[in-house]
Amino acid sequence: MKVLLVEDNPKVSQFVRKGLTEAGHVVDHVDNGRDGLFLASSESYDAVILDRMLPGGVDGLGIIEALRKTGNRTPILILSALSDVDERIRGLKAGGDDYLTKPFAFGELEARLHALVRRGQSGDAPQTSLRVGDLHMDLLSRRVTRSGQVIQLKPREYKLLEYLMRHANQVVTRTMLLENVWDYHFDPQTNVIDVHISNLRQKIDAGFDRPLLHTVRGAGYRLSADD
Repeated sequence: MKVLLVEDNPKVSQFVRKGLTEAGHVVDHVDNGRDGLFLASSESYDAVILDRMLPGGVDGLGIIEALRKTGNRTPILILSALSDVDERIRGLKAGGDDYLTKPFAFGELEARLHALVRRGQSGDAPQTSLRVGDLHMDLLSRRVTRSGQVIQLKPREYKLLEYLMRHANQVVTRTMLLENVWDYHFDPQTNVIDVHISNLRQKIDAGFDRPLLHTVRGAGYRLSADD
């Protein structure tokens, strides 16, 4: 998940960024309304976490109203120390999708984000799991199994596998992985992909009858149950 965090309190922003990053999400952070509105308008995000009171000439409600007027429907979670009912109503009426008061538990924040993103997905029902052959990923519990055996993954490995599973049977290039798993829009000139692919292959393929993660020489990688 790619998230924009617009929060001017350093302690709160550090807490949220650390938690989301450790959970495998990509986080862009700005500390004022002007930059928040610019990024939310010009970049693509799965969700926005938005402080209600912000410096920079535009507050949280102003950002929401400006985005909704242009047809931007990105899910927005408002964070605020203003806990009265009237303030919550104002935030939701302005176009916010959810409202969480400070202080808050990180687990609740992440659960609300996932709920907003699922709610905003098009289609009849949100996708809650992925499957390639006997490899299964539960997107709600973040549990991965192969032939019923639980596979323990680090956050970045989970994100890498999720991307590969969403593009099963397709060749995924290194550039696609850098942009969508690491949020790099340049070549870092490191072997970060090779290391993570090797680690992931050990976890999902070693000890099983047939490999699922294939290297396509000169092109990239393909996750497939086919030989």
